[in-house]
Amino acid sequence: MSEKQKKQGRPIGSLIRQNIVEILFFLGEGYAYDIYKTYHEIFPKTTMRSIYYHLKKGTSTGEFKIKAIKQEHGNFSWGPISEKTYYCLGSFASPTLNPTVEKYFKEQKNKKVKK
Repeated sequence: MSEKQKKQGRPIGSLIRQNIVEILFFLGEGYAYDIYKTYHEIFPKTTMRSIYYHLKKGTSTGEFKIKAIKQEHGNFSWGPISEKTYYCLGSFASPTLNPTVEKYFKEQKNKKVKK
């Protein structure tokens, strides 16, 4: 097999998905919008649609798993019920303990302690 044939196709990994792995490592679990808000505070901007895509893709690759699906009642613009899917790390997740993410969560913890 030539070098060119080895490099064809999309690479398996994703920087966005790896960043989500780092966030979930410190969060433990979270639903998509919560992960999206945290991602926006730490990393370069990405769309919420991209976060949802990578959570779904990561679930199929075993990097994430669905921990729970919960329904919340309220007065939402789309109706009385909102369904939240909570994700956690799967068996194929490889957190690298990104120092930027670790620093962010330490700062968040310190903010909560000071209140």
